[in-house]
Amino acid sequence: MRSFKIGSAFGIPIKLDLTFLLILPVFAYLIGSQISAQADLIQSAFGVALDTSALTAGTTPWLLGVVAAVGLFAGVVLHELGHSLVAQHYGYPIDSITLWILGGIANLTDTPEDWKQEFQIAIAGPVVSIVIGVVCAAVLFVLPGDVAFAKFVVGYLALMNLVLAAFNLLPGFPMDGGRVLRALLARSRPYARATQIAAEVGKGFAVLLGILGLLAWNLIFIGIAFFIYIGAASEAQQTMMSAVFEDVTVGDIMTPVTELKTVSPSDSVADLTERMFRERHTGYPVIENGEIVGMVTLGDAREVDPVERDAYTVEDIMSKDVKTIDKEENAMTALERIQQESIGRLIVTNHHGELVGLISRTDLMTAFDIIQSSGRQNDAPTARVKNA
Repeated sequence: MRSFKIGSAFGIPIKLDLTFLLILPVFAYLIGSQISAQADLIQSAFGVALDTSALTAGTTPWLLGVVAAVGLFAGVVLHELGHSLVAQHYGYPIDSITLWILGGIANLTDTPEDWKQEFQIAIAGPVVSIVIGVVCAAVLFVLPGDVAFAKFVVGYLALMNLVLAAFNLLPGFPMDGGRVLRALLARSRPYARATQIAAEVGKGFAVLLGILGLLAWNLIFIGIAFFIYIGAASEAQQTMMSAVFEDVTVGDIMTPVTELKTVSPSDSVADLTERMFRERHTGYPVIENGEIVGMVTLGDAREVDPVERDAYTVEDIMSKDVKTIDKEENAMTALERIQQESIGRLIVTNHHGELVGLISRTDLMTAFDIIQSSGRQNDAPTARVKNA
């Protein structure tokens, strides 16, 4: 997501995704255009009286929409802070909290596999939303009757935060309720198996929500259903890969330096593309005097016009920002680095920083397929079962 920082809380950066800037005015418009209906809902839910005529006069509805929408997303930030502070308590750093089109995301650096820790981290967000809802409801009852504007905003936030908590607790993985379900399942099952079950429940819930959205032609429901389905499938795949690669190091999978195909910085780009075609390789380490000085890929070569490739050398087009990884690192760490950096391969070094090999996305996917097909993953998750 493309986002920018707007502040921080408890040392955690708070970011806004560009999609949030699109959805905030939409929420403000929807609230402002339905003031009477929202006021009736608040009155029915809490048994308080609201002066609807004052709320619908002039530009008041649109001002109410803006204030209520901002307040709603402030509640989402507090919800995510609930997750984040508990995660930090257990030693899991938080990269950031990001507001986007479907709410908020607390970006944990790692996922806890102790079911008690995950349960507490997952439940913390809904608990915060419930507390906000209860506090707002209490304030609603003590506000005087002649402050209809404030009563509407507080009542709306009370109702929406309680709805947010209830919705998030539905067992639709990867929502909070799905994570709570996985934590409870992991009490007596391998973590990977608990994830698979929770993911299947989440995908089933997403299908039902999507059907409901289509029948009612509710684009918000359809969008949420899509997000839940994709998130559940992604989480299940990520967890399975972590289980498969649990005891596999980069050194187990890499292409060793003795078998590594390299190029020289003085090679022409024309010769490079010819080698790529002949050897079916799309990326090479660039070696000079026994030292790695860069990486060159097919994408780099394509930036040079074919008629000019004899005039350019590898040194002219190679990337000098070489991404490396130690051969003793876990294979899953290599895959995560490749995904984060949006690259196809990593140079592998030993603890002295010397070149010992190369590992690519293809190497990792091939190893995953082989290990999974061999049935090895059936043993790996067993080590992840935690004592209740």
